[in-house]
Amino acid sequence: MRTATRWALVALVLVVAGAVALWPRSDDRSGQEPVAAARPAEDLGVARNLAALRPCPRGGQDGPQPLRGITATCLGDGASLDVATTVAGGPALINFWATWCQPCQEELKVLDTYAQQPGAVPVVAVQVLSGESDGLELLARLGVHLPSLHDGADALRKALRASPNLPSSFVVRANGDVIQVTSPLIFSSPDQVREAVR
Repeated sequence: MRTATRWALVALVLVVAGAVALWPRSDDRSGQEPVAAARPAEDLGVARNLAALRPCPRGGQDGPQPLRGITATCLGDGASLDVATTVAGGPALINFWATWCQPCQEELKVLDTYAQQPGAVPVVAVQVLSGESDGLELLARLGVHLPSLHDGADALRKALRASPNLPSSFVVRANGDVIQVTSPLIFSSPDQVREAVR
């Protein structure tokens, strides 16, 4: 094969390769975002059954003004709830906790004991800064069955301008006022809870 023929073949291969590279394709998605593979939603049914949480309160009233319009997931059944309606009518106690917070674990047990006593005001535990499945697993392990919300966006704590420290608790008064509990910072007995919500 002569040199001129070889160069002609190389040029032809390059022209064909360029044409193939530039040829429009029928599935061209230019200008569109790539489609991500859909991840299946985590099935928490088994974890919810094992945790056996008491139902989240669902009041018919608007609830306290600072809480209106904030939604969270009821850990017990996965329903999305307006947080304000869970404490509507007060008094009630809101407790923020996370799975990695060791003092939270002890306090959750105290709150659960208090909530089961006659005359106790409703206690709503709000899990923040940790995943739902981890929260359900922890509550099941602790034997805590409090009605619990999962606030993945931490919107409720932000709305109440709560300090970043956990655990933290707020009392919702019958008149709709929401007051942070500062003494004690962490409940160690049901009597302390009873005193705080009086």
